[in-house]
Amino acid sequence: MGPHPAVAAIRLAVRRVLHDVLNDVLSGVDSPRTAPPTSAASARPLVLVACSGGADSMALASALAFEAPKLDIRAGGITIDHGLQPGSDGRAAEVAARLRALHLDPVENVAVSVGRQGGPEAAARDARYAALDEAAERLGAAAVLLGHTRDDQAETVLLGLARGSGIRSLSGMAAVSGTGGRYRRPFLHLDRQTARKACLVQSLPVWDDPHNADPAYLRSRLRHEGLPALEKSLGKGVIEALARTAQLSRDDADALDAWAADAERTVRADSPADGGATPALDTAKLYALPSAVRRRVLRRAAIAAGSPPGSLFAKHIEEVDRLITGWRGQGVINLPGRVEAHRRCGSLVIRRRDEAAAEH
Repeated sequence: MGPHPAVAAIRLAVRRVLHDVLNDVLSGVDSPRTAPPTSAASARPLVLVACSGGADSMALASALAFEAPKLDIRAGGITIDHGLQPGSDGRAAEVAARLRALHLDPVENVAVSVGRQGGPEAAARDARYAALDEAAERLGAAAVLLGHTRDDQAETVLLGLARGSGIRSLSGMAAVSGTGGRYRRPFLHLDRQTARKACLVQSLPVWDDPHNADPAYLRSRLRHEGLPALEKSLGKGVIEALARTAQLSRDDADALDAWAADAERTVRADSPADGGATPALDTAKLYALPSAVRRRVLRRAAIAAGSPPGSLFAKHIEEVDRLITGWRGQGVINLPGRVEAHRRCGSLVIRRRDEAAAEH
């Protein structure tokens, strides 16, 4: 008799991702690994699972422990203690012990300090990914598996829609992301209930983070109030439809980003504006581009000049875009990261303020 359908589904999802990781390693695709192998055992690819102790990540950890040895892949785990709740250190130690009980090795328990920039959810996410990046690089991991499900994807799409974000935000989470394709999300096509059932039938202990039910957090309100209300009004299938929207949006966004990357090379002015050293963009050539492509070019230029991507919002790019499409002699547009944009003599210059001061 085979495994329970929920267990079979998660194992199949993990098996497919591990095959992809192994193929990337064997074919010489750029890898994020930086730590050199120290033994014959460590020369085998290492895949880590990021585990909070919740149903999604525990199901993922169990499937990785089952599937990795079949492909001669080492399976390890990492849990992050955000320090946001009393007893979080003890909880993280319990999760690490559960990962070791699954015979994952190495297993790390990493405590992080969560800042305040961007709000509590964004700050926690930034701290978590920084810790995962550091551990993956230090251990030489070929990939880090994340337990995001189709439900998480639907929530991400709705959050982007509510914030008035562009198509890239509506594309949700990518199945593969991070430096060198480090992060892999095997469960984006599986629902949250499947992961929970897999834990139940395998008697895997699960910890339900109280933050996930705290109405103080926007994602929690969306999960427990917003999505159920949508399903009540529109019927079942909303989550699946939102997940499909994410994939369609991602395909469109990828195509537009590729177009913008090519266009960026064609809109550079023949010479820097104001006689300075900063490259300038030709406003006439920018104006001729479709709006979706032009704004991507402007965003790329702002980030290249030093504006942090996470702080650069649509409203900033709209202001810069008006220097092209609604030119009325506007002054300098200030952007995050001490970056400024201004137009002069048919050219658009985007640069850091300290560079502008040096050139004058």
